[in-house]
Amino acid sequence: MNIHSFTKIFSFAFFLLPAIIFSQEQFVRDPEIYSMVRQINQDSIKYYVETLVNFKTRHTLSNSQDNNFGIGAARRWVKHMFEIFARNSSGKMDVYFDSFILKPDGRRIDRTVELKNVIAKLNGNNKNDDRIIIVSGHLDSRNSDIMDSTGFAPGADDDASGVATVLELARVLSSHKFSATILFVAFSGEEQGLYGSKHLADLAKNNNWNVVAVLNNDMVGSNNSSETNFTNNEVVRVFSEGVPAYETDKMLQARKYLSLENDGKSRQLARYIKEISEKYVEQINVNLIYRKDRFLRGGDHTPFNNNGFTAVRLCELHENYNHQHQNVREENGIEFGDLPKFVDFNYVKKIAQVNLASIANLALAPPEPLSVVVDVSKLTNYTSLKWSKPNDSSTYGFLVLMRETSSAIWQNTFFTKDTSITLPYSKDNYFFAVQSVDKLGHASLPVIPVPEFK
Repeated sequence: MNIHSFTKIFSFAFFLLPAIIFSQEQFVRDPEIYSMVRQINQDSIKYYVETLVNFKTRHTLSNSQDNNFGIGAARRWVKHMFEIFARNSSGKMDVYFDSFILKPDGRRIDRTVELKNVIAKLNGNNKNDDRIIIVSGHLDSRNSDIMDSTGFAPGADDDASGVATVLELARVLSSHKFSATILFVAFSGEEQGLYGSKHLADLAKNNNWNVVAVLNNDMVGSNNSSETNFTNNEVVRVFSEGVPAYETDKMLQARKYLSLENDGKSRQLARYIKEISEKYVEQINVNLIYRKDRFLRGGDHTPFNNNGFTAVRLCELHENYNHQHQNVREENGIEFGDLPKFVDFNYVKKIAQVNLASIANLALAPPEPLSVVVDVSKLTNYTSLKWSKPNDSSTYGFLVLMRETSSAIWQNTFFTKDTSITLPYSKDNYFFAVQSVDKLGHASLPVIPVPEFK
């Protein structure tokens, strides 16, 4: 049963469960979001990737002044594209460089350099909604030698594919209105040590930004693997941390008491992406990976996790290591290097659609319910939950989600307009969560209850 399936409703044990309704109906797509998903254009994505590759290198320490070569030319072009898209936003989109100075670190930064993240901010139209959703890719590229700042480093998949996804999302979403604010970000300095994302994550933390979700797209263009030669363009991985990197003592106690090792906020976002996007995007399966990232690698979602934010990484299913962090060359009949000809642009398109469906639903949804608790004060075969309504007039009701403890995704959904519910299912056997929902079925991220002992 899908989280938004309540078009056809039935009363259920009304004498025991007042105000509870549920449905067996199929998920009903929002026509506006469905239309936006269909606007994602494969040819546009290909143009973005090929243009970025034509700057020859986007190494963090490469030339920043040349208009045709290096990181400076690349980031100015991305900013220019954002500015073109902003013309369709009726003044809602602001475009700017997020600049900062990086000193030598004794590792991968050998001189003082100015780094610039490129940001397009699509401001929400609800003054009472301070939520921020970030979608990102990283602009810089590299060769086999991490300090090679002049050699040809095309970076078509890693990570022009991610930046192309962000650009295409900005193009399509810029002409629409959302309650929450969306930040489209091309990070700098990823390959040298996640410097751009750390800078923005620290900025968000220090300024108390209400960042509710970060969708980081890093390598979303390869459909084949080296060594095993597996090919698949119908699966995308979403990596999410289990136990939060930033966990308070109170969070730790609740997690241990309720056995919530698989229910941190980032893992809830990953489930949300799967459950929403698979209803909008054909021939794609979102594979939930219960790890923060791949072995020996990292991504720009990590600094946000470390600062306590909800963040995940979207990544291709099969990686081809001949086309990652390799100088362009041919050896023994094998082509090395991250070139556009190895990118499946239809695959990138589908992953961009996954991003769009998830972001649009979340940005249109009401804020999360507040103070969600589960009563654990007595032995009973019922489960009692309660919460507070968010300060938002678009909140129509609430979805209470339920799944068996061994299930990766939510299995049952109950709708109520109240701020409490009692269900004839034992809290010993199931996990529960609560979402706010508007009249069109746009739902917030799920909130896991904390125990209340009364």
